Amino acid sequence: MAQFSLYRTSWCGFCARVERRIADLGIEVELRDIDTDVDARHDLQEATGRETVPCLRVDDSTGAASWLHESAAIIEFLEESA
Repeated sequence: MAQFSLYRTSWCGFCARVERRIADLGIEVELRDIDTDVDARHDLQEATGRETVPCLRVDDSTGAASWLHESAAIIEFLEESA
């Protein structure tokens, strides 16, 4: 089963939108705030080349990671995964 991490900030309205949908779906997602977690910011920048949030990291059962930007795309992906 895939594991999810949402890279976010506390002031981002699009992040809040994704978080509300995560709560509605009852999906377990690790929240990583790039404003307070330097390692999370570095991981996001290193993997995607940017610091744009929200960004969902999806770790599959093999340990491979994929990254998904844009709140609407993240919500659609999570709804299909639920």
